[in-house]
Amino acid sequence: MFFRDVIGQDNLKRQLIASAQKGVVPHSQLFCGQAGCGTLPLAFAYARYLNCTERSDSDACGQCASCLKYNEIVHPDLHFIFPMVQEGKKTVCDDYLSEWRTFLSTRVYFDLNMWLDEINAAKQALIYSKESDEIMRKVSLRIYEATYRILFIWMPERMHATCANKLLKVIEEPPPNTIILMVSEEPARILGTILSRSQRINVKPIDVQTLAQFARLQYEIEDENAQHIARMAHGNYLQMIEILHESEENAFFLQQFVTMMRNSWAKNVKGMKIFADSLASLGKDRQRNFLAYCQRFIRENFIYRFQTSEMNYMNQDEANFSINFAPFITERNVFDLMYELTEADRHLAQNVNAKMVFFDLVLRITTLLKK
Repeated sequence: MFFRDVIGQDNLKRQLIASAQKGVVPHSQLFCGQAGCGTLPLAFAYARYLNCTERSDSDACGQCASCLKYNEIVHPDLHFIFPMVQEGKKTVCDDYLSEWRTFLSTRVYFDLNMWLDEINAAKQALIYSKESDEIMRKVSLRIYEATYRILFIWMPERMHATCANKLLKVIEEPPPNTIILMVSEEPARILGTILSRSQRINVKPIDVQTLAQFARLQYEIEDENAQHIARMAHGNYLQMIEILHESEENAFFLQQFVTMMRNSWAKNVKGMKIFADSLASLGKDRQRNFLAYCQRFIRENFIYRFQTSEMNYMNQDEANFSINFAPFITERNVFDLMYELTEADRHLAQNVNAKMVFFDLVLRITTLLKK
């Protein structure tokens, strides 16, 4: 990971680069923010830059001896601590180093669930108390070749108290040229004494325009759709990827929603029965996802009436339908519509016959649309 791999965050990049160039490097730094905003790749790019011997004014070289080892994640002065699951002979983070290196080398942005899938972990991942001895051992080693020894801690909020207290001792009396870089999504869960002794770096969501531009170039998306997806993602790259994957499903849900509303408005009982049969043929998860989509879309149409574009999160197809549909979602029926959709979801969860649930739903919507 290099600074160039991080989407946006230009101000933070300049701040970190200036810190390295001036040699003013706090020994304990805490990067805080959502996984999809670039917290971990920023911290890793910074670690690489600190030890690069041929760095430029904007990034590490990628070719010096230090960078070559960072490319393979095998630098002897780079140590990782991360959540893991104790299983069999795997009791500390170093026992997962092979999987971690493979995982880290194949992606820039990821979250805890993606890591747990990588190691097929079914239990809760933690940084166990046994890791505290490993931390003390690693910081007691001499620095082999780098300017800085880097202790890289991902998700310190998942540390066992014993381990956290050992880390506090290291922060209070760090060996020379030892830098602790922590990356956290929930800093409020970290030991207060660690927080107070660390320089906090808040990584904000990616600027919408920057994320939209990235989507256009990387995924060849039209400008309008790229803007919509970036807004829906709230500056989070991982959420943007989820939205892109869900776009085909949402197109299907929109089609079903339009069919449902048109049958209800026209009081087309035959069409209602066909619609209910069609939805009943889907799996329960998709049925419930459809109802969740309906609730979101009803909300968007209610907001749409106020002509406040920054509060709307609809794609172009949804917006086109809403031009004529939104006037029918008012203060008189919006809460009742949401209630009926919630009830339908509750009935599905209780294994009520899906045909009955959806047919009853469209009948009730018929009355509510006329309100």
